Amino acid sequence: MRRRIEAIKRVQRTIWTQLAGFLSFVLLWQLLHSLLDTHTIPPPLSSFPYLLKQPLLLHALASIARVLVAVAIALLIAVPAGILLGTGKWFGRLLSPFVYFVYPIPKVAFLPVFMLLFGLGNTSKIMLIIWIIVFQIMLSVRDGVAQVPEPYFRVMNGFGASRGQVWRYLVLPAILPHIFSGLRISIGISLASLFFAENYATDYGIGYLIMSAWARMNYAEMFCGIVVMGLVGLLLFKSLDVLQAWCAPWTKPAAEKA
Repeated sequence: MRRRIEAIKRVQRTIWTQLAGFLSFVLLWQLLHSLLDTHTIPPPLSSFPYLLKQPLLLHALASIARVLVAVAIALLIAVPAGILLGTGKWFGRLLSPFVYFVYPIPKVAFLPVFMLLFGLGNTSKIMLIIWIIVFQIMLSVRDGVAQVPEPYFRVMNGFGASRGQVWRYLVLPAILPHIFSGLRISIGISLASLFFAENYATDYGIGYLIMSAWARMNYAEMFCGIVVMGLVGLLLFKSLDVLQAWCAPWTKPAAEKA
C-alpha cells in the first residue's frame, strides 16, 4: 500500500512538473508577443486552435516513426561496437581514429550524400539520423564498459562464471545507464536533425509542417508545430524514463533525482 501511494505521488509530481514547464513556455511566448508587438509572434490563443484543425497527428507520427526506426538500427550497431571499443584493444586501435575524426563533423552536411545514395524519401532521412546518433551511443557504451572495475571481472572469474554470465550479470547492468544517457542525448540531436531533413521531398513530418507554415507566413500554425515538436520530444523522453525504470530499476533517470 505504501509503495502504491509513493508511486501515485511520483506520477502526480511528474505531471505537475511537466505542466509547469509547458505553462512557463506559454507565458514566455505571451510575454514576447506583448513586448515585441509583431504579427510574426502570434498570441498563444490564436495558435492553439491549429492543434485541432491540422492533421498534426499524422505529422507527429511520421516524425516519431523515423526517429524510432533510426534509434533501433543505431542501437544494433552502436552497442556491440561500443563494447568492442571498451574491451578489445585491437578494435579500439582500429576504429578510434576514425570515430574521433568523424564525431566532431556536423553530420547534417552528409544529407546530400545520403540523398544521392538512397534517394529523397524516408531512407535517406533515417540514414542521416543513424549516422548522427550512432557515434554518441557507441562512445557512451564504451565509457560504460571502461568504468567497470577490473577486480569485478576477477571476482566473476574466481567464482567460475562463464563468459556469457560475465556479460549478462556484470557488463550489461554496467552499460545500461550509459545506453539510456546516450539515447537521451541522441533523441534531442535526432529531432533537431530531422527538422532539417524533413524540409526535402516529404509531405508529412513536424519539420515539414513548421517550414511550410513559415513559407506561407502562417505564423500561428508555425508556432503550433513548434509546440507539437516539444510534445513529441517530451513523449520520447518520458518513454525512455519508463523503459529505464523497467530495464534498469537500480538506477534513476536524472529527472527523478532532481
